[in-house]
Amino acid sequence: MAEDFEAAVEQGLRLSKRVYYGKDRAVAPPKTPSDMDRFAGDSYLPTSPMLYAVIAHPAIVDNPDMPSYQPYVHGRCDPPALIPLQMNGVSLEVDCCMETAFVTVSATWRVHCVMGSRSCDCRLVVPMGEQGSVLNVDVEVPMKSYSTQLTTTDNEIGDENAAKIAYLKPHIFDLTIPKIDGGTNISVKIQWSQKLVYRDGRFTLNIPFNFPEYVIPAGTKIPKHEKIELNVNSGPGTDILRKTISHPLKEQFGRAGELSFLYNSDVHSWSSRDFVFQYRLSSTDHINGTVFLNPPLLQDVDQRHMFCCYLFPGKKPNEKVCRREVVYVVDISESMRGEPIEDTKKALLSELANLDPQDLFNVIAFNEETYSFSSSLKQATGAAIESATQWVVSNFVANGGTNILLPLNQAIEMFSDTHKNSVPIIFLITDGAVENVRHICDTMKTQLTNRNRKSFSPRIYTLGIGTFCNHYFLQKLATLSGGVHEAATDVESIELRLGKLFARASSILLANIVFENLDEVDDIEVYPRRISDLSSESPLTVWGRYRGEFPTTLKVKGTLPDTNSFFLDLKPQNAKEIRLHKMLAKQEIDILTTEAWYSDNKQLKEKIEIMSVQNGTISEYTQMILLESDRIKTTADSAVVRKVSTKKVDTRKTQDSKPPRIIARHNNGVGFGNFSATKENVPPGPTNPNPTDAAEVFVRGASNCCSKLCNNCCGCMCFIQTCSKINDQAAILLTQLCASLACLGCYACCCGGDG
Repeated sequence: MAEDFEAAVEQGLRLSKRVYYGKDRAVAPPKTPSDMDRFAGDSYLPTSPMLYAVIAHPAIVDNPDMPSYQPYVHGRCDPPALIPLQMNGVSLEVDCCMETAFVTVSATWRVHCVMGSRSCDCRLVVPMGEQGSVLNVDVEVPMKSYSTQLTTTDNEIGDENAAKIAYLKPHIFDLTIPKIDGGTNISVKIQWSQKLVYRDGRFTLNIPFNFPEYVIPAGTKIPKHEKIELNVNSGPGTDILRKTISHPLKEQFGRAGELSFLYNSDVHSWSSRDFVFQYRLSSTDHINGTVFLNPPLLQDVDQRHMFCCYLFPGKKPNEKVCRREVVYVVDISESMRGEPIEDTKKALLSELANLDPQDLFNVIAFNEETYSFSSSLKQATGAAIESATQWVVSNFVANGGTNILLPLNQAIEMFSDTHKNSVPIIFLITDGAVENVRHICDTMKTQLTNRNRKSFSPRIYTLGIGTFCNHYFLQKLATLSGGVHEAATDVESIELRLGKLFARASSILLANIVFENLDEVDDIEVYPRRISDLSSESPLTVWGRYRGEFPTTLKVKGTLPDTNSFFLDLKPQNAKEIRLHKMLAKQEIDILTTEAWYSDNKQLKEKIEIMSVQNGTISEYTQMILLESDRIKTTADSAVVRKVSTKKVDTRKTQDSKPPRIIARHNNGVGFGNFSATKENVPPGPTNPNPTDAAEVFVRGASNCCSKLCNNCCGCMCFIQTCSKINDQAAILLTQLCASLACLGCYACCCGGDG
């Protein structure tokens, strides 16, 4: 899917050369990537919010203000080409609350490449940062407006082909708006949430904001305005230190726990790098934390108060970590063939090489059967690591089906004779869904209870690959044991996600964390129910709901690596300025969805639906719909209304004339697994297209050959398809000419390296 998108953009950039900009030398056409840039691996995937004209008919490509009267081009682009639209202005507004950022991008594009008398679909593609999740999109054109909403109702779709809502990749949102006239200005406002990454004591925010040169409007007289606003709130009782910003923002004001920055300027070119902001919070050398309280919102489905506790690992670099006993349980079923198993193998071998000599480990590979490196845990000596590496290379061959319960039981059994001072950890890595998932959860719950040793009980860390596995089942396994779940829905992110999971488990500073004095609080729920361990790799977030009075001091207890007890008293802060309900909405919905799936609780599902709609946060029980509204001018007569203005919409002079219509819908959830795909061993990557016939292969090959030989010509595909409409003699002549050109091209490719 991503490869098809890049090919469509490349074709669109070639088509854009048809756009005529006049004889004024001061007006230069947009720059496009050179062949050298493409050879160096430059990608056409967006690195900033982008809007594309969807071109199915090359003949409509022209300057809407200055027609070039080029010869008519016959044929179609199949699939349609994508021409990046020129952007006239952009603003970025970011609100950071602890580890969550709410991002708003407002921009204006112009359909500069389509005749004024013709129209085309426009495709909005928005890359997001870490764990990005779209909240809302608003689009305005002179006579219509479009907006997304989350809903639980089963409304009918007007025209299923009119618009599309999808994800190009898990972090790239994709929305198609139908039938926009050439020369129209399009105003877009998109909002999403994403996470800040914590590493080495620093919070880092990274927002894709790197615009390519070919979206800069042609001509120096066209005003270009760029605005960036950043607000940071880390809560009362905290101080923000050591700030680093990628763009020239000026600090507007600063006080304890709050900062505000602004950049507002006319520019010659758009931002050419991602927006990056880094900061540290003042902290002690050792483990510390803070607690925030919020009253319930009036419209909240849960009318209990909310609390959120953050535990930080401290800034002492050489803190002692817990000794571990690790069993790696890896799926090697046939669906893991190719990139999934190879990337998993690379990450696992890197993890084995980094084991501490005091750690104990084993590796279990499974499909319908299990294959163990050893019958018991091995000391992580150099010789054992070398032997395990050779075993992994030899035995990680994708084949067979999927049976998850058998290897988990074997892994649990290996901890029976382990030392009481070590943390036992199971890493479960799979891309499949199985039928008996609730039985597996119940079995693991019983096993974990029976194996609950005096110091540390086993943890299960899970990684789900692709969208066919049941991520909520894996989340349930992790929360039952105090482990962590990661999702690599994009196959290309397997190594990154596994690396994060391994790093977190290898740097545990505080385990068996409990809040000692919450039993006296009325109607309290804590999420997650079993608190995960605190790692030096990231702070720990624990939140919940309660009624009545919260304790004046929250007493935290945990176990240190030397098995001594750790105690910490935290004073809660009333922090109305930090919107805990919105900041934690996604995490709370994910946790509740896991419980709703496991218990099949209808009331809990209805609660999730309401929370999802109220917070604009996607869930498995809601869907995103696209609403289209007609707009008329309140001060104009009916004759003027029928004219299409190319100027930006003035919302103060327009109003909706009809009720909005639903023209598209999309369920943005990852689903509860696909057992059929697992049974058939379908790989977790994008589905393969249908095999093409010989004629299609020939046409595509000829199109590629002609496009390389005649890079300045844009009608190659259309030219070949036109051959069917001319007489026999001309067809024979043109066929001979194309064959000659193809032979010359093949000769140049084969012999070009010989000088």
